[in-house]
Amino acid sequence: MSTSICPCGSGNLLDACCGHYHAGHPAPCAEALMRSRYSAYVLGLVDYLVATTVPAQQAGLDTAAIGAWSAQSTWLGLAVESSEVFGGQPEHAFVTFTARWHDSTGEHSHRERSSFVQNNEHWYFIDPTVDVKAGRNDACLCGSGQKFKKCCASYL
Repeated sequence: MSTSICPCGSGNLLDACCGHYHAGHPAPCAEALMRSRYSAYVLGLVDYLVATTVPAQQAGLDTAAIGAWSAQSTWLGLAVESSEVFGGQPEHAFVTFTARWHDSTGEHSHRERSSFVQNNEHWYFIDPTVDVKAGRNDACLCGSGQKFKKCCASYL
């Protein structure tokens, strides 16, 4: 059992916090998934970052760039501002946060309002940097079986 404090800022031990999700247990909510993704960047868990991105976008991720950014950065902290959960099937959420890191060019801060969707009892990050090849009437990228325009389109 690890005695390391979780990088997500919860103050809990890694094994009892984000490490639980990294080991394969589904995050119970979008905020927990977002925190575990930040921790994955800190720990260099690129496979976890890919697996927790909505499946239709996973092939479009640049895993080499993700790994390099993760490894070449000193992660300074995470502050979660808000988490908004919306009902419906599938359930969607926004999590607003600020992540801080230091790299060879200096110290950085990034504030983001990320989108998440739940499908088959798993939460996924909807990556706005990955091109979505779905028209308004195509099936949604989250795998819900709904049309893209009725499901995730408004969360990108």
